[in-house]
Amino acid sequence: MKPNIFELATKELSQDAFFTWLIQWADSTNKTYDNNLNDCAQSFVQLLINSQINYDKAIQKVSANRQWHNIDIWAEINDEIFIIIEDKTFTTKHSDQLATYKEIAQKYCIEKGFKLVCIYLKTGSESISSLKLVEKDGFAVVERKILVEFLNHHKEIKNEIFTDFKIRINNLEDNTNSFKSSKIKNWNWNSWEGFYTFLQENIKVQDWKYVSNPRGGFLGLWWHFLEWKDYYVYLQIEQGNLCFKVGEVYKNRSPVRNEWHNIIAQKAKERGYTEIERPKRFGTGTYMTVAIVEKQDWLGEDEDLADLEAIILKLKKYETFLNDCL
Repeated sequence: MKPNIFELATKELSQDAFFTWLIQWADSTNKTYDNNLNDCAQSFVQLLINSQINYDKAIQKVSANRQWHNIDIWAEINDEIFIIIEDKTFTTKHSDQLATYKEIAQKYCIEKGFKLVCIYLKTGSESISSLKLVEKDGFAVVERKILVEFLNHHKEIKNEIFTDFKIRINNLEDNTNSFKSSKIKNWNWNSWEGFYTFLQENIKVQDWKYVSNPRGGFLGLWWHFLEWKDYYVYLQIEQGNLCFKVGEVYKNRSPVRNEWHNIIAQKAKERGYTEIERPKRFGTGTYMTVAIVEKQDWLGEDEDLADLEAIILKLKKYETFLNDCL
């Protein structure tokens, strides 16, 4: 494979540099150096602005750089628009950082008489639930799919930096979609992220993200929460097994766990759902697995390609089963 600088420089700072570089190219004086790249950059700035406000003026004057009050990227456009960008690869927002950045930028805009545009630029994958919190903080989300479509549209650009980044982000998109075309045994982290993104479009997923544990953690997805006594019972996928869970349990954990396990086991026996099994060991944490369906029984065998339609039907079957257990 032809060497690609962005396959080596994979950190967010490298991505910050690329997007800042592209925005700087939007200044009209750069047209003399590369007309195609200037046109592309101006379209990119328009895309960012129009993600949040309507703006149809030609892009003339652009000033952009990185790390202003810890904000990843900032740009002043035509002396009337101020853009701040929180640029994310595989991490997510933390604490109240976005609200803080917006407050700082709003004060600056009042002083300068600018209109503010807040962008959350995401090239990795993130759950809908997480992105809704970003929007709640007043940021417009520009996801990888939008970026891929935009960059691929500009086939006329021959600039090596631009081309390398376009290849990199297309590789990320292809890798994330590999769950559709790869044998299950060959799925990687990105494949699971793509699969979870697919699931949240077809079932009512509450959230999915990395879950840490002493064994190294997993990419988990949870949904279908129901109230049982003083607890929630729900379904969870742990990058493999499908689990029947109960939580939050702070007292009498073993009796609560055993009671809910017995209810599920009895109902599974009545229904002939022999694939619903007792886990190899019971835990005693705040959230506990009381029964499992092994990966091959709901997702498919290692040598299989995922039958996505059949998988959705199975997951909905377990939703109905959980309803019946109540």
